[in-house]
Amino acid sequence: MPCLNLNTNVSLDGVDTSSILAEATSSVANIIGKPAAYVMIVLKGSVPIAFGGNEQPAAYGELVSIGGLNPSVNKELSAAIASILETKLSVPKSRFFLKFYDTKGSNFGWNGSTF
Repeated sequence: MPCLNLNTNVSLDGVDTSSILAEATSSVANIIGKPAAYVMIVLKGSVPIAFGGNEQPAAYGELVSIGGLNPSVNKELSAAIASILETKLSVPKSRFFLKFYDTKGSNFGWNGSTF
């Protein structure tokens, strides 16, 4: 049920996106404490993004989860995802925002219904 949407202005051509998706899935599942089988990662590259008035590598993400989020978990998630983006896509940690949404199961659709 956790869904992490990542957008970056970095081109993903020639990038091993599978390793990014795998690492992000593992990090989200382990840190939030949810089964990896329910974690979704959406990664979009070449998205026009300006940060601080320039278009150097940057990223923006949103993570939605049914429970499991709190200030310490969010801080740990921010560090983990920023590290992946920095290592795999050369996006500096200082050029990445991550927004967190804790939602009710009735606000999250799955399998033709809701949680």
